[in-house]
Formats: sequence, structure tokens, C-alpha cells
Amino acid sequence: MTWNKKMPVNPVVAVAGATGAVGQEFMQVLHDLDFPASEVRALASARSAGKKIPFLGCGQVPAGELTVREMTPESFEGVDIALFSAGAGVSKAMREAVTAAGAVMVDNSSAFRMDDDVPLVVPEVNPGDVEWHNGVIANPNCTTIIMSLPLKALHDVSPIQRVVVSSYQAASGAGAPAMAELYDQTAEFLDGKRGDELTVSAFAHQIAFNCIPHIDVFMEDGSTKEEWKMVVETKKIFHADIAVAPTCVRVPSLRCHAEAVNVEFANPISLDQAREALEAFGGVTVMDDPANNVYPMPGMLEGTDDVYVGRLRVDPTTANGLQFWCVGDQIRKGAALNATQIAQLLLP
Repeated sequence: MTWNKKMPVNPVVAVAGATGAVGQEFMQVLHDLDFPASEVRALASARSAGKKIPFLGCGQVPAGELTVREMTPESFEGVDIALFSAGAGVSKAMREAVTAAGAVMVDNSSAFRMDDDVPLVVPEVNPGDVEWHNGVIANPNCTTIIMSLPLKALHDVSPIQRVVVSSYQAASGAGAPAMAELYDQTAEFLDGKRGDELTVSAFAHQIAFNCIPHIDVFMEDGSTKEEWKMVVETKKIFHADIAVAPTCVRVPSLRCHAEAVNVEFANPISLDQAREALEAFGGVTVMDDPANNVYPMPGMLEGTDDVYVGRLRVDPTTANGLQFWCVGDQIRKGAALNATQIAQLLLP
């Protein structure tokens, strides 16, 4: 069964989790894309109800302030598109209310990503999957999204068989409190505090001046759930049995993820072919001029929309292998921007 309700030209949009880091970015992205909304509702928990948040305007909604409403089943009445970034538990609890109201949920959590009846969409990679949704569309994991754009550009030249990837993931992936902890802990460290003197709550260990090879929970095979997500989500997005071997690491950057990617192809692919494909692919920008020290860096690309690719080179250790480095803003393309681009695909 697929969704057969007609989307209006100027939909009513609800942002669920509007006061969080991604929720705030949703508000910015709606403005930046001038999304043709007739109304934007800011929804959050009861403790945030009544709070005023600034909004720069989009579509038919003027710039000004939005008053946060408590998210309840009734708050979705009259909504056409609900952009969710409120955690998997909230998404599961509100799914029936959202779809019963006739709205489409675009969910940024892990709640429904691997459900057979829910498309998992990166608009530049598999936009056609939106066509078979039944009221819920899932936004992939941020790390998977960022990797998927350059992989798709290359996969269209020669089928990808295997990917080995190491991620360098920003604090923003763990939410606004984690970003604040990076700031606060850095100040504590520079003030001479060490070990137990540092405030550690958002992460398992100190994040300032450190790298933590642990994101999400550990699984029986020794991998983390974050790594598992990259494995299974890549297969679902590409509709291909691509083998993925990831290692996910939290690093003290603020909001851009970086990834070192080794790709093995079914057929030979030259550097010129790869570069041409990447340069032509929407949503990818090539920054690759080693002679002039030009390559993507997380600290320089905050607030940008594309996935930036550099350090493109042959992998001489395997047949038909290439290596590259890519960087993307976790809050934008890894979350709010990708979800809003999915919403754009729903427009008539």
C-alpha cells in the first residue's frame, strides 16, 4: 500500500523537536530553501511550550517569532508534513497520530529506518523511493548520508563491491548538550583540569583533545550500532549488496563529520573518470588540490550544504580501488537539510 493523499502546493509544516540542535537547523533550512509552507508549527515537549523562537520566514510564513507548542497527538491536526527530530521513542509514539492526521512524517531518528514499509532516502541517491511511502519516510544516519553522495557518483560509473570507511564524527551527532560539553570541557582542560576534574556526561569519556572509538552501543560482534547502521543502511539506500566495513570515531570537531573511504569496484575506474563523475554530481563539491594544500576540513565547512571530496587517489593494495576523504555538515546535510529535501520531493 502506498500513500494516495494529495500534497498541497503550500503545505502546513510541523517541526517536531523544534528547540533541539537539529530542530533549530530545520528552521534555518526551511528559510534557506524558501520552502513553500503556508504555516510552520514549532512543536516540542511540555517544558518548552510557550517559548518564543526566532524564524526568518519561508513561503507564505513571514519572518518573526514562532511560539512553541506542546507536541501532542492533536497538534498534528491540519499538518501536511511533519519534520521529526525528537528521538526514536517520540517518533514511535507519535507515528499513528501523524499519519492519522493525513500528514507525512519525515523522521530523523533511527526508529523506522530498517522497516520494510518505510523508504530510507537520500534525495540525490534514491529519490524514487519516496514514491512508495505509506506516511513515513526515514532520514538515514548522518554518517551514511555523507558517504552516500560520493559513493553514488562513483557507483554510477562502476558498481561498488566493498567499502572500508573510518569516520571522524563531530560532537553535534550527539546533540546540543554534547556540543556544549565540547566547549565547556575544552575550557576546563585549558584551565588545567584533567581526568576526574573534567565534566563528562554526554560521552563515555573526555572528548576535548581526545578521540573516542565508540559511538552508540556495542554489539555482540564487537562493532557499534553506529557502524551497523552504515552497513545495513547503505545496502537499503543503494538497493545493492555493497559490503561496508566501518570504524566510527567521535572527535573534537563541532558539527562536521569527516570520513576516510576506500572503495573497491567491480570494474576498472580511472582517477579522471572518478573526478569527472564527482564534479558532475549534485550535492558534491570536489576540493582536491594537494599541491596547494586544498582538501576538505571539518572546521572550515560548518554551515555548508554539500559533501566535499578530496584526497582522491588510487588504492594500489587492491584491484579497481580508489581512496578519498569527504566532509559534510552533520546538522545540515546529515540531518535537517536532507530531511527537508525529502519534503521537497513530496511537493506537487
